[in-house]
Amino acid sequence: MNQSPPHVWMLMSRPSVIIKLILGLLWFIVHLAISLFSLWFDLIYSIECYLISFGLIPKYRKFQLDRLKHLAVVVDSREAKNVAKINQLLCWLSNVGVKYVCLYDIDGVLKKTFAPAMNGSRYGNSGKYLDVGANTKALTCCHKEMTIECISGSDGKDGIAKAASLLCSTCVNGNRNTCGNGEIVFTEADMSGALKAIGCGGPEPDLLLVYGPARCHLGFPAWRLRYTEIMHMGPLNSMKYGAIVKAFYKFSKKYQNFGKFVFSFLENRNILQ
Repeated sequence: MNQSPPHVWMLMSRPSVIIKLILGLLWFIVHLAISLFSLWFDLIYSIECYLISFGLIPKYRKFQLDRLKHLAVVVDSREAKNVAKINQLLCWLSNVGVKYVCLYDIDGVLKKTFAPAMNGSRYGNSGKYLDVGANTKALTCCHKEMTIECISGSDGKDGIAKAASLLCSTCVNGNRNTCGNGEIVFTEADMSGALKAIGCGGPEPDLLLVYGPARCHLGFPAWRLRYTEIMHMGPLNSMKYGAIVKAFYKFSKKYQNFGKFVFSFLENRNILQ
């Protein structure tokens, strides 16, 4: 068989080598540009947080926390082992003026950390008053009283399963009304009551702060997140006081219509008449 000379193969391979070099150079330029932009953004964000911490930005000095009745903090379980950071975070929240905090991590690290204080009799009345059972305690942090609730992944799927079991047992005992065709109907209020009865209830947080690499709620009970604003705060190890103040300021400026816009739209179109 006739074979092409070596110089022919070299000429044929040169275009592919050039294309690979060009693509590699483009990838390097794009990667460098993104890295520089991310570095610049992080630098500006850090400077802004420090300026907020020292009170040098006027608009962050005073903001209203009237709408923030309940706050939830989701922490990655690996970072939740840093007790010093958690205590520092709680003190910062207390200084800002937060009165109720729900701490969550999926493996229950935070619940084990605060378990000795929660089991004390001195906190029993607080848990009973808030209707969240043994997951709640009152904490005096930085000379300000703040109520803390600790939950974990077991309060999620396991909690909803226990609530469903309780509703079924109530139905079997004949304590549940049926509709006209004999079908048993459970309402949202029934499920909420069952969750509170098994100790997995609690108030819905107005704002949820997520600390960790993942930008999600990491299994936080979904039935408590119907109208909750969620903000990702980055790793717990690099948390900043200014970032917390900025998050609260953003929350104070948000408007939630809770379906009022849709209702008004239907009313104006005479659909509800």
